[in-house]
Amino acid sequence: MPTAHPLKKQKFSSFTLPKAFKQLGVTQLQPWSIRAEAIVPSAFFQERLSRLQRVFDLRSYEESKKLLIDAICEEAILEFERLKVWKGAALESDTLTGNVDYLIAENKAYLEAPLVCIIEAKKDNFEQGLAQCLVEMQACQWQNRQLGHDIDVFGIVTNGDGWQFYKLTTAGQIYETLLYSLNDLPAILGALHFIFQICEQSLLK
Repeated sequence: MPTAHPLKKQKFSSFTLPKAFKQLGVTQLQPWSIRAEAIVPSAFFQERLSRLQRVFDLRSYEESKKLLIDAICEEAILEFERLKVWKGAALESDTLTGNVDYLIAENKAYLEAPLVCIIEAKKDNFEQGLAQCLVEMQACQWQNRQLGHDIDVFGIVTNGDGWQFYKLTTAGQIYETLLYSLNDLPAILGALHFIFQICEQSLLK
């Protein structure tokens, strides 16, 4: 009797936006307004940003933009001692596989669920970034549930200059904010702080 071959897992990068919507079984994203206080960046961050802008090209290439994303994430997450950022981490579910640009989980020496937030960095293609973000959030949720963590998962799509925030609820609904601009950095830091705070609280569940 022939042996059944397991289905090949789909790579995150292979998803278009319509395909991602179908993968998650949704047709619409729900509007989301984050009610968070703006946070003024620290003097340390302002000095670091000034240096990055002077020394590096932060506009032309995806890898360059990640320097800016690194700095902003570091500024926003620093007070949350239980959270850690993993760059380029491998992630998979029963049907999906790939590496994510940024994955936020508990601050341990090793990566383990609950996986609470992913950040997809794209040079300028926000549609492709969203497609990957959606399926990566689904993979996070699948991994979490394998270990008994049924929690909301957050996602972020950014090119460094623009930031858009997403939430995948345990009921399968997806919420989306309007685009935040780097011109209003305190609003971005406030939104990140708001999300990271929920993420840290989720670790206690």
